[in-house]
Formats: sequence, C-alpha cells, structure tokens
Amino acid sequence: MAKDLIIVESPTKAKTIGKILSTSKYTVCASMGHLRDLPKSTIGVDIDNDFEPKYINIRGKGDLIKTLKTQAKKSKKIYLATDPDREGEAISWHLTHILGLDPKEKCRIEFHEITADAVKKALKQPHSIDLDKVDAQQTRRIIDRIIGYKLSPLLWRKICNGLSAGRVQSVALKIIADREKEIAAFVPEEYWTLNVKLRENSKCPIFEAEAVKYKGKKLKLNNDKDAHIAEDALKKAEYIVSAATQSERKRRPMPPFTTSTLQQEANKKLGFSAKKTMMVAQQLYEGVSLGKGQTGLITYMRTDSVRFADSACSEIRNHIEKEYGKEYLPGRPNVFSSQKNSQDAHEAIRPTSIARLPKDIAAHLSPDQRKLYSLIWERAVASQMRDAVYVVTSLDIDAGDYQLRASGSTLKFPGFMKLAGKDAEDEKEKMVPYLAAGTKLQLHKLLPAKQHFTEPPAPFTEATLVKVLEEEGIGRPSTYAPTIQTILARGYVRREAKKLVTTELGRLVLEMLTEHFKKLINEKFSAQMETELDEIAEHKTDKSYILHKFWDEFYEWLKKADTKIIKVPPKISKVHCDKCGELMVIKRGRNGEFLACPGFPKCHNIKPISKGTGFRCPECNGEIVERKSKKGKTFYICENNGENGKTCSFISYDRPTDKKCPECGKLMVEHIERTGRKRLYCIDQNCPKGRPEKKAVKNGK
Repeated sequence: MAKDLIIVESPTKAKTIGKILSTSKYTVCASMGHLRDLPKSTIGVDIDNDFEPKYINIRGKGDLIKTLKTQAKKSKKIYLATDPDREGEAISWHLTHILGLDPKEKCRIEFHEITADAVKKALKQPHSIDLDKVDAQQTRRIIDRIIGYKLSPLLWRKICNGLSAGRVQSVALKIIADREKEIAAFVPEEYWTLNVKLRENSKCPIFEAEAVKYKGKKLKLNNDKDAHIAEDALKKAEYIVSAATQSERKRRPMPPFTTSTLQQEANKKLGFSAKKTMMVAQQLYEGVSLGKGQTGLITYMRTDSVRFADSACSEIRNHIEKEYGKEYLPGRPNVFSSQKNSQDAHEAIRPTSIARLPKDIAAHLSPDQRKLYSLIWERAVASQMRDAVYVVTSLDIDAGDYQLRASGSTLKFPGFMKLAGKDAEDEKEKMVPYLAAGTKLQLHKLLPAKQHFTEPPAPFTEATLVKVLEEEGIGRPSTYAPTIQTILARGYVRREAKKLVTTELGRLVLEMLTEHFKKLINEKFSAQMETELDEIAEHKTDKSYILHKFWDEFYEWLKKADTKIIKVPPKISKVHCDKCGELMVIKRGRNGEFLACPGFPKCHNIKPISKGTGFRCPECNGEIVERKSKKGKTFYICENNGENGKTCSFISYDRPTDKKCPECGKLMVEHIERTGRKRLYCIDQNCPKGRPEKKAVKNGK
C-alpha cells in the first residue's frame, strides 16, 4: 500500500515527526536544507533577462535528490513541510521543481511547533505554495547576490583578496564603527553629587537624601570647590520635610521571546553568541529525546511576534493558578505590542508544553539546551503573571537654600517576580519612612561629596547590535546571527570579551564603501529594502519593479567607484626576507596583517607580524610577543618558539602582566572570561594560583 510522503528540512525534525505519525501511512524524509541554489562560480542571475535566476542542484546533493525522487514516485501524496517562513517557502518551491510537482497543488503544510496536534492539524489543511513569499525570498537572494558578486571583486582589486560586502553585513559594520567614533569623540564632563543621612530622632530609622536643588533651580556641582561650598552650607542647615508623597508603582512583566529578544537575553544572561543561541534553539524546536522518542520542546524560533495562541495562553494561565494561586493570575491574558515592522506570522517563542518543567527534563538535555529551555520557559510563564507592585515614598526636604530628595521603594506584591525574581533585573529596595510635611529632621551624617564623569555610549555587544538591527528594521529574525557571524569571519570585527570591535581591515573596507556607496551602506536604505520585500510577500508590489529600481541605481554607483578608487599599496616593513633578503611588505588578509615577500611568485615566504610586549619568557628569557592566530584570535608566544631553529614551547592565550605570583614569583597573566570579567592567574598551571584546565594554543592555530 502506497504511503504519503512528508518532506521536512532536517533529519532531527523528520525523526520527531516520524514518532508522531503512523509509519504505515506516512514516510518522513529530510531535504537537508536547500537542494538548489545559484551557482558559486558565476553570478547566476541574467540581469538582461529580467533578472532570471539560474538555479542548479547543489553539489553533493545528487544522491539525496535521487532518493527523494524515488520515494516521491512510489508515494500516494506528497506534503512539503519545510519551515514556516520565506526561506522554507522557497525550499518547498524548489522541491516542486525537482519532484515535478505543480506549485499550485495543495502540497504545502505548515506548523509552528512539532507536536502531535499541530502536525495532524496541518495535514488536514494543506495549501498551495505561496508564490509571493517565494518572490520575496528570490528578490532578497538576487539583490544580495548582485551586491556580493559585483561589489566584492572591487574590494579584491583595490584592497585584498577574500573580502566581501553585503547589504546587511556592511550596514552592521557601519553601525559598530559609528558607535566607536562617538566613543572616541566623547569628552567627559565632571560633576559631583552630595548625599546626607537623616532621621526624625534617635529612635527612628536613618535614610539617605541627595541634594538636588539650590534656590529652586537644579543644583550643579561642577567641581570640588562647588561641592565644598554646598557641604559647608548643609552642615549648618536645618532640615524640614516640605512635601511627602506615597504611591503604588506597577512593574509589568516582559513580553515572551522573539528571535531578537531571545538572542539578546541569551547573550546577556548566558554569554551565548547569536549563532549559538539559534543553533541550540533549533535543537529544542526539532526535537530532543526524552526517553520515549524525539519531542519538540519549543515553538518555531524565527519570529518577531509577541503573541501566544489562545490554547497556549490557557495552558500557561492554568499552570500559574495551580502553582502560584489566583492572586498571581491577571483578570485577562496579558497582551503585548510587537515592533512596528513586525510580520507577526508566527507565535512568540514558547515551550510546546508548559507542563514540561525545566527541572523535570533537565537530565535529558545538554547543559546549553537546559539553560536556554529554562530561559524560554520562565519568560513564557512570567509574561502571563500579574504585575509586581511597589510602594514608592518620596520626600522633599528643605535645608536653607538647598532642597534634597529622598526616594525609596518597597515590594508590596511580587507578581511575575515570584518566578523571575533574581533574573528580572530587580531594583534594590530602599527604605524611606513616610513623614508628614513640616516634620523636622536631624542630620545624622554628611557623606563625602562624590566626583563623577559623564560616560560615553557603551560599545556594541552582540545583544545590543541585534537590538539596534531590529529597531531600525535592518534584516529579519533569521538574518541577525548570520550577519554577525559574517563580519566576524571576514575579519572586519573581532570580539573583545563581549564587545564587538572593528579591525583595521574593517575600517578600511567601510571607508571605501561609505565614500562610494553611501546610499547603499545606510540604515534607511536597508530598512526600506526589508519593507519592499514585505510588500512583495503581501502582493503589494512587483518583484521585477524592485529589482530594476535597485539595479539602475547600483550600476551607476559601481561604474563611478571603479574609476575613482585607487588600489591601496602595501607598506614596506623593516624586516628582511630570510630566504631572499628582500624587504618584506605588510599585506592584509581576512585575519589581519602579515609579512609577505615582494619577490612573489619566485619567493613564497610569509611571516606573522609580531608585536613586542616587553615581558620575558619564563622558560628561556626571550621576549614574549603578541600574534594573531589563523582565526584572528590574539595569543602570546616566545620569540624563540620555532624561530631560527630554536624550540622554546611557551605559548598562551592569556595576556602577560607586570605582576609576580605571590606564591612562586613567576609571571602573572590576565585571563578574560566570557562575561568580560578579568582574572589574574600564575603562568605555572601547577602553582596554587595557576588557572585550572588552562588551554594552550598549538602553533598559533
């Protein structure tokens, strides 16, 4: 008896669905992602023929395509169950061409969570391929291909091989670089603050107040002289409460996770990169073995929506009432607003069953899966709990010509913080007694004035960059992680602890792109393009019109840039080639600068560029130098490591310091943890002050 064939994208997903459905009725296979794509060897787009794409079967997928065709021929009906987004729609469309199906047939099914109910419901509601979604995906693919294959060769000719430019990645690089310029240009301003400790009498609680006004105007203490004048006046002043207020303030729970907010929170709380977050979320979505077969644990993780299905909301509310009591349940479900450019096609990210408590399934999950699942579960439940309620007390206090303010808050009802307390970025409770106007106060202590300086904007982390990309409408949930990964892989940006920092190569590329492609490398242009792709998907505009409009502008920019840009000449170093004696030149690669012999191709000699640190090697007393690995990571190595026949083995990822170990007197090194925290360890791993399980680098790889 012929079975129905269901084709999904990944084997894990196929395995999970295979456990749900009857094996006598269905066969579930995986396409392993895309099976057709544009060729790598050429641009693959016929610009003169209305931008017709030239798709080919992806190399290495021949046997899989043959297997799918064989399976399709003996199947009664074929269902295409690729991911429920534009990319998934395009994969299904390619499958119709490979398998000889009509895209207008009802062969497409979608589900946003891999559960028995969702899969079986989808099989009852098949529909045809959404060709507007396919057009939107193809438009994005074609535009990105044109930019990549026309702009990247320009970078190769003018700067160095191996570089790339892209519509979203170049804008992300510009955002990081612009923030660095803001930080560099920032001039800190000095200011001082002055606080006192007061009480009504010796039997009453002591509380703190800050000087905020002078003769009715905002107090400005610009230097220590101003601060000392205010201190002298407050020492002699009488303190009287001039106004007192007490009110309730509610704090609402955060909305459930979208792709963007999940990446931000996982970066902030767990130290996960955007790429790692999406990889672990994919595993939870596709299914994890819980002892009784594969089970999908979360809903689809590429979404910009903050809404829940009614059934999911009811399940969460029932759990809250059962576990925490009715007082923690709002009268009606909490509703949150999505970003203005949200497509709202899918639900927010949530567990497929709230009954699967993180602690109950922890043994079946890897440490990373456990952490991310707990984060998603807690946010989903907390989002449907009541607000936290604080009692806020504020006192205005007269002290001669000065006015002080004392503010405090105490938690009256924890609400959602009953669940998310320690992870809810809680404000510290601060006790301030409610005292009626006219109450006289005693000065308990005048605290020393504190000097401060205004702070520059913070450098970007992956979390804050993702937030800006989302707010500006640049890219889509599925593109944030690949965009960050690309600029890191190209060597345009590097990670320093959690910070994203542009490299010299990144700044050089950006300078050229900004000068000659200013409109393309622009937040508004990229955001507008995303809007136009949405309009294609919604049948509001035409694919051909958008492509022609883009090409007409881009082609003019390209012609002008090619004639105006001058190739960046290599710098000549003071290092002689040890093979032919020529002065070596400094060249740029993906992972930074290196020394190369100008006698190429006769001489192929290259060397890493070493930067002296001034510290001596603990093994042979040679100088420790700083180098970059092939992956762009900084490490520290003895100058005699493999040089001129010498074989010193010293090498470390941790930066040497001028401090000596208090235990053994050896060199102390600085280790930067994932959180950005710096710790000092002895270079000798066997010393009590040594770093446990210190990982060494081998040959700079």
